[in-house]
Parts: sequence; structure tokens; C-alpha cells
Amino acid sequence: MSRQYFGTDGIRGTVGQPPITPDFVLRLAHAVGRVLKRSEARPTVLIGKDTRISGYMLESALESGFNSAGVDVLLLGPVPTPAVAYLTRAQRASLGVVISASHNPFEDNGIKFFSATGAKLPDDWELAVESALEEAPVWVDSASLGKSRRMDDASGRYIEFCKSTCSHHFTLKGLKIVVDGANGAAYSIAPDVFHELGAEVIKIGCSPDGLNINHGVGATHPQALVDAVKAHGAHYGIALDGDADRLQMVDASGRLFNGDELLYLIATDRIARDIDVPGVVGTLMTNKAVEVAFKHKGVKFVRAKVGDRYVLEELERHGWVLGGEGSGHILVLDRHTTGDGLVSALQVLHACVDSGKTMAQLLVDVTLFPQTLINVRLQSGQDWTTSTRLAEETRAVEAELGDAGRVLIRASGTEPLLRVMVEARDGQQAQACAQRLVDAVKAG
Repeated sequence: MSRQYFGTDGIRGTVGQPPITPDFVLRLAHAVGRVLKRSEARPTVLIGKDTRISGYMLESALESGFNSAGVDVLLLGPVPTPAVAYLTRAQRASLGVVISASHNPFEDNGIKFFSATGAKLPDDWELAVESALEEAPVWVDSASLGKSRRMDDASGRYIEFCKSTCSHHFTLKGLKIVVDGANGAAYSIAPDVFHELGAEVIKIGCSPDGLNINHGVGATHPQALVDAVKAHGAHYGIALDGDADRLQMVDASGRLFNGDELLYLIATDRIARDIDVPGVVGTLMTNKAVEVAFKHKGVKFVRAKVGDRYVLEELERHGWVLGGEGSGHILVLDRHTTGDGLVSALQVLHACVDSGKTMAQLLVDVTLFPQTLINVRLQSGQDWTTSTRLAEETRAVEAELGDAGRVLIRASGTEPLLRVMVEARDGQQAQACAQRLVDAVKAG
């Protein structure tokens, strides 16, 4: 059975269009509640959200749906996705629910779930929920309805958790750091984390209005961070995305470091401190230079499908703790159960402070291959997999690149986009080859 509603990261879409409508979300919560009650008499779920204006509407629908199935609800308000994962575990709750479309614009929203242990849920669970959605609702009687309450100190609890992932002697005193919250879920939490560790914090992207999440700021628009670091003479810049599970960083010179580089830095810092790093998981999109550098260090490197859930699956399969994506989803499983932009940033800063080296110095072994990624919006009903022209052009590009590059074409799991990526030692060649593939997609 294939999934009808769930994608690679929960259920996501444009607000007001199926499935991101209040009636469906109410039905979804009711179905999830019924699945939970198969194994627990009185489940409790936590609900957190980002700063999108639609979060109020969807939060109400979820709350009603869960209550109608006899499930208690604990409302967290605006908090990062990884905060929901942590608090679900810390509160011994049955399930964590996040209302967010991550790095997407405010017009979109989504629902994703965490297990009682703070981990992403397996496909079988999602299929069980989809099956329950096909069944008629079973409203519990009035005496059995779920109750709701708010957790007033959710932000403070999560801030303390983030700080606890560092050693007790770690301090950021003397450092000026620009923090870009993407006008999203971490807009108030992220600056406080770094301030409480001693840094002088400059805030950008920390004034949400319900409509400006990810707009011109955050990990998907890092130029704002680069400009702010230079303007303020900061030592570091940290950019999160709308739900704060994604990270990009900038050094004092204004150089931007992506997730591939930050993952390598975290791993090699551990090696330098004689901590065993048997292997690291990247994705099909991970820059080849990182793979080569890991091999030179004697560290096994495995590529998973794109998506942090697939990185997590590979890590669990191998018993490793470090993995991530160039987009900035980084998993450090001995610190948190899921990708966490704040925790990852602290790991990087810890490495720099303890070693006395800059990010560039810690990454001297890695020079990324130029990589061109172009997103092509697919037309309704367009099946790119059957395009003869695209297949022929792909073969031609691969033959031209040989061993000095690679091609990856894949459909987005969250948007109607085809992602066309070409990697080559020569940047102009990568750009030209990618454009040829894009033209082939558009030609149909």
C-alpha cells in the first residue's frame, strides 16, 4: 500500500487546498488518536507550531480532532520542530505533533509527527493512520473526551536542553554572533540560547508577523546573514530555517558554510579528540569532495536517499551517530534524536572554541566541487520519468563529465518540483550541463 497523504516529512501543502484544510486536519487528528488508543487507554500528545498565520487554525483543528478521540493535548505554542521532539520524550507523552512547512513560504503549512521517544515514525505507522482516515469517525462520549492545556515554560525547558548538549565549561564570552531566526519558530529561543552562553547576539529574522517566515532571511536565504555578519563585524553568523531543524553558518570573513561542510567539521573535531567516528551518513546530494575527504580520514561514508528520515534510517542500520544533508539538516544522535539547527550550531562553535581555530581552518581538507542545483516546477500531470529527451540529455551530460562529476535528478518530496543537480570540478561546466537538463525537462 502506498501513502496517499504522507510525504518524506509528514503532510504538507498549500493552506486552504486539500489536504491542508481544517476539516481534513481535524479528521487526521481523530484518526491518529484512534491509532494511538489501540495501544494506550489515555494518550497525551504535544502540539507545537511555527509562526505561520495558518498555525492558529490548524492548531485548533488538531486539538478538536484529538479531543474527539479521547486524547489529551498539551499545547506548546511556537517552538522549533526539534523542541517538540525533545519535549515529547521529556514529558513521557505518546506523540509529538508539529505544525510547520519548514523552509516553505508562509502560504504553505504541514503536519508532522514524532514518536514517544522523539524519533520520526516509520512508514507502517503512517499507513495505519491513512487506513484509519478511510474509516468512519468514532466520537467518544462526553465523559471520555480529551482535555487540553498549555505548557507555559516550553521555550525555557528547550533552551536548557540545548545548553546541556555542550560541556559545562563551554562559553561564548567575547564572541559576537548574528542569529537569523528566519522569522520562524526559533525567533525568540535561538537568540536566548547563545546569549545565555555568553555571546553578544545580533538578531535578524526574529520579528515574525505570520506572513514573513523564510522571506528573504534564514537558512534558505543566507545572503542576509552574510551581509549582517560583515556589517556588524561579527565572529559568526547562524541561520536557521522556519522550524529551526536546518542550519547554515557564516564566519567573520562572510564565507558561508553549508551542511556538508558543517557535518565534516563536527565529525573531524571528534576524531581530533580521539572520539571514534566509524562512519558518517550523507545523501545523494552530498558534495563528492566531502566523501573523498572522509575516505582520506579512514571514515566510512554512506549515501542515503534525500531526506533526514532516510539519513536516520541509515544511521540506525549502521549504529552510527553523525549524518546530514547539504541543506543543513544535521543529525548528532548522541545529542538529540532528530536534526536540530541549534544543537548542531553549538557543536560547531564548541569545536572552534576548544581548538582555537576558525571554521575555515578546521575545513582546510575540504574544497567543495562546484555544484549547480536548479529547481524546475512541474506542470500538472507532467511525468518527467518518461521524457525521452531528458533521458538522452542525461546520458550525454554523464558521458561528458566522466569521473570528474555526477548528475542527480529527483522529484521533491514536499513540493511539485524536479531538482536537477550537476556536480563538476569546473563550475561553468556544472552550470551549463544543468541548464541543458533543465531545458530538456521543460521541453517535455
